Amino acid sequence: MVERAEAGAQAAFRRGLRIGVPFGVVGFLLSLSFAVLARQAGFSVAQAVVTSAIVFAGSAQFAMLSVVIAGGGIPAALTAASLMNSRFLAMGVALAPSLPGGPLKRAVQGQTVVDSSWAIANRGDGTFDRWLLFGTTVPQYVAWVLGSVAGAFFGDAFGDTHRLGLDAIYPTFFLALLIAEVRDPSARWAALGGGALALALVPISPPGVPILAASAVALLGLVRRSR
Repeated sequence: MVERAEAGAQAAFRRGLRIGVPFGVVGFLLSLSFAVLARQAGFSVAQAVVTSAIVFAGSAQFAMLSVVIAGGGIPAALTAASLMNSRFLAMGVALAPSLPGGPLKRAVQGQTVVDSSWAIANRGDGTFDRWLLFGTTVPQYVAWVLGSVAGAFFGDAFGDTHRLGLDAIYPTFFLALLIAEVRDPSARWAALGGGALALALVPISPPGVPILAASAVALLGLVRRSR
């Protein structure tokens, strides 16, 4: 039985590795863009790479960076990143029963959770295949960090970000997130409310406030949906 369980875990992990590669390719390009823009915003090479290695979340990193570039302070940037990542609270609660060990061990395993891996590992019956989760996340994390390294070290080679269109990544990225949430009936009104509030606050509020306000609305929607 033990050998069969180990074989099943290895097979799930290898399957996850294969599934995670296409997501990793997309993540490489996205994290490369983040690092290029972060360097031009004043981040050092180490700061850009370490941010990606620790945060490992596109929405949170771009939210934080957009606040910094708009002139907001570090507290506002960190708050924006935290609010953008608040969805992982609900995801972690759902995943916890499928992870063995005590709280600390489950917390360590929970660091592998990203949106795509969480969804792929979901068996649909309230349980998760943790080895499939781990395998799917590995290539995504490696590609994410490598993309940041490439962007941080060779960002100067990209020249003018306006000419290349990299400056359009912020609005395009968040618009894509908004569209995805609007398609989900359970999240539609929170997404529309947050987007409308952010748009209304842009011309009248200090830098960073629109993102914080929109993130707060999304968090309230997540709380309501989880009840």
